[in-house]
Amino acid sequence: MRRIVALVLVVGVMFGMWSVVSGLFGGDDTSANEPITPSTNTVVNDGVTPTTLPPTTTTTPPPKEKTVPSAEDPAEVLILGDSDAGAFGPYLKTLLDQTGIASTELEYKTSSGLARPDFFDWPAFMREIVPQANPDIVVVTFGGNDAQGLRNLDLSWAVGHNPGEGQDDTDWKAEYGARVGAAMDYLTEGTRTLVWVGVPNASDPALTARLAVQDEVVRAEAAKRTDKVVFVDTWARFSGRNGGWAEYVIDPRDGEGKDVRADDGFHLNVNGAEILALDIAEAVKTDMRDRGATI
Repeated sequence: MRRIVALVLVVGVMFGMWSVVSGLFGGDDTSANEPITPSTNTVVNDGVTPTTLPPTTTTTPPPKEKTVPSAEDPAEVLILGDSDAGAFGPYLKTLLDQTGIASTELEYKTSSGLARPDFFDWPAFMREIVPQANPDIVVVTFGGNDAQGLRNLDLSWAVGHNPGEGQDDTDWKAEYGARVGAAMDYLTEGTRTLVWVGVPNASDPALTARLAVQDEVVRAEAAKRTDKVVFVDTWARFSGRNGGWAEYVIDPRDGEGKDVRADDGFHLNVNGAEILALDIAEAVKTDMRDRGATI
């Protein structure tokens, strides 16, 4: 009996020593592959449950009051769009910086627009960047990338044909108008003003016909919201005296005729982009004056 008791004591001591050593140096932890239960010791009222992830975007700021732009409290201007925004954006920023009462941010994505959310989802990006920038004025442009069939996020067709090619464009106009209108409504929430920059025509008549339908839809949506949306008529600015395509236009800075087109006959070169930026800057300055600024 004594031998049995002694043996039990020895085994107990050895097991205890093994537990201590395992605790110090680690070992195979079978619980590592098991789900971890969230601690309930501390309760934080953050609106997040164990099955809900926090939002990836910043917290939406409170609605802005319409204030007078000043050096101490400049008007926040957000520029969004495709490569056209990337072309006129830098000079527009320079022009607005010269006022001393504006702060600008430029965000653009080449080859993007509202026609292909499967390529770049502008509505989703707007809802991410706008709360972050919290702008007073938004400048938007979507160029020739939208004069095509309209896709959905899942790559299915909303409208499967190009506009302006002889088919019935009723469905295309309705769908594109809905997308433009939704963007306009979101970007003009609160006290925000939206400056929507239209598309120019092109040297290719077939492309011009498609662009004309796009421009018509945008003009119509802007006309429904004239209290909050300013439309910049790029088509008229870069057309000739007969209303057709023009390679040379008058630069208002010096009164000289200048080549304003890129080699593809549609996009604007540096001269054209800067002339367009002048028109956009005037629209932005007019809005700042409406807010009480003296410039």
